Amino acid sequence: MVNSIFRLRVKSAMTSLILLLLLSVLSGCADQAEDVEMAAESSEHQFESLMSEAEINYAIPASMPNIMINQLGYLPDSVKMAVFRGENLPSEFRVVNEAEQTVFTGKIEDRGYNPVTDEYLSHGFFTELDMPGTYYIEAQRVGRSYTFTIENNLYDPVFGAALRQYYLNRCTVSLTEQFAIENPQSACHTAEAELRADASISLDVSGGWHQDSSGSKDVVTACNVVNLLLLSYEFNSDEFNDETNIPESGNLIPDILDEIRYAVDWLMKMQDALTGAVYSGVSVYPSENNETYSAYVEAATNEATKLFCATMAKFSYLYQDIDTAYATECLKAADRAWRYLDRNHTDLLDEIYFFAAAEMYRASGYQVYHNIIVRYLRSEEYLSLFAAGSKDSTWDNRQETVMMGAVTYLMTRKRVDRILCSEIMKNIMLIAEEISEKARTSQYLAKGNASQDNNNELLRDMFYLTIINNIIPNLEYGTIIENHLHYFMGRNSAGISYIDDVGALNYKDLDSRLGIMNQIESNAKLIFMISEIKSNPNIQ
Repeated sequence: MVNSIFRLRVKSAMTSLILLLLLSVLSGCADQAEDVEMAAESSEHQFESLMSEAEINYAIPASMPNIMINQLGYLPDSVKMAVFRGENLPSEFRVVNEAEQTVFTGKIEDRGYNPVTDEYLSHGFFTELDMPGTYYIEAQRVGRSYTFTIENNLYDPVFGAALRQYYLNRCTVSLTEQFAIENPQSACHTAEAELRADASISLDVSGGWHQDSSGSKDVVTACNVVNLLLLSYEFNSDEFNDETNIPESGNLIPDILDEIRYAVDWLMKMQDALTGAVYSGVSVYPSENNETYSAYVEAATNEATKLFCATMAKFSYLYQDIDTAYATECLKAADRAWRYLDRNHTDLLDEIYFFAAAEMYRASGYQVYHNIIVRYLRSEEYLSLFAAGSKDSTWDNRQETVMMGAVTYLMTRKRVDRILCSEIMKNIMLIAEEISEKARTSQYLAKGNASQDNNNELLRDMFYLTIINNIIPNLEYGTIIENHLHYFMGRNSAGISYIDDVGALNYKDLDSRLGIMNQIESNAKLIFMISEIKSNPNIQ
């Protein structure tokens, strides 16, 4: 019943968005701190950490395939393509099944020299092959590819594993064999943490997700992840179920919302009850033998408080049909953060404040927030960010935040400025076309020309394109999104899969820091991508 109500609400919001867009078109109209002594707690909890960032420089292995494919496989109805490496290639390739029977013969099409990766590349399409099964590709003088499968629901296991990454990195609670399977862990970080600025004050900051190997937790990072997961659910709610095998499974609430709430519970503890300001994080320092640790609550910051405000308002809006009382408490916390900012800071016209105003406006409808939205969207700050984005695709976190706020404004059912909405649409369409053009001309069909140091940039681009494709479904955009998933799963210059437990040549064979699923924000963008692929008929 809860899910039905929520789906109706999401569909209603999307309907409002579509009507708004149609109207817009017709009218012309996103120094490590010094360690201090304190009481320490036993730290026997050994967890697989979701890292905030990963090291991505490495040597390409000496032995690698010359036929690069998605090592997981392909959906039956999707576009299927392999990349062939080498000069003077034969004219044909063949696809072979488990019984060593040739089931498809295709043409090898020369795509020329790639100066970035120093290789000659060709394409071979086998889209017509749609029979479920296990296969490999081979060609004379080139060799053979790794095996892959063609099947329906191909991405479901990866999708489920990506979602479970957050459960496996929960702080404080014990992870039992029933739910953690091969990764059971004892409870950790259960003691209160000392306030860095005042050793006489200790706070309960238990909960949340570990973000590095010691178990530290940063508010801005946690908010960014929560917002990505909320947007994934808002866009593609039907792809999230109550069956991912976490303790909350079976409570008739999609598990992604249960996981988000676990993080939100921790975020609420990070707000100062008296002032409304938000502490920036919890730093954890293990002892040399890793048997004890010291934990400190870091000082409140303007950035953490603004992003907390946006996140609590967004969560409140999307969660109110699940638990009205809790959603109301979250909106009150957002309001306390806003009031703190209003009292203590005069110059707040930036992308995070805009994002917070957009979420507060959608959640409450108060005109004061709309005034700030309009002021920001007419400011040089906003115009310069979008102008830079239309010329240079290497957007940073500031533009991601702008995109989040802009999409919320487009999707609100409150009164909006239609001229500004039209301008937002023009700007994001420029981004979509830029990403599409560069992907279209890449020999790996992934923007960035297959350079091996740009996975985070590619994920950011797919974050933008997934948003745009959800607002304005487009066959080309959908295909580009899936082509980037092919890239991450092995159709790249090194022939490496960057996704956990996918492929014969996996990133773990080289360096565990290369993976996408063990980076906390990258993993959330991967979930966003896959939820779009699973739900969008223009992709499948």
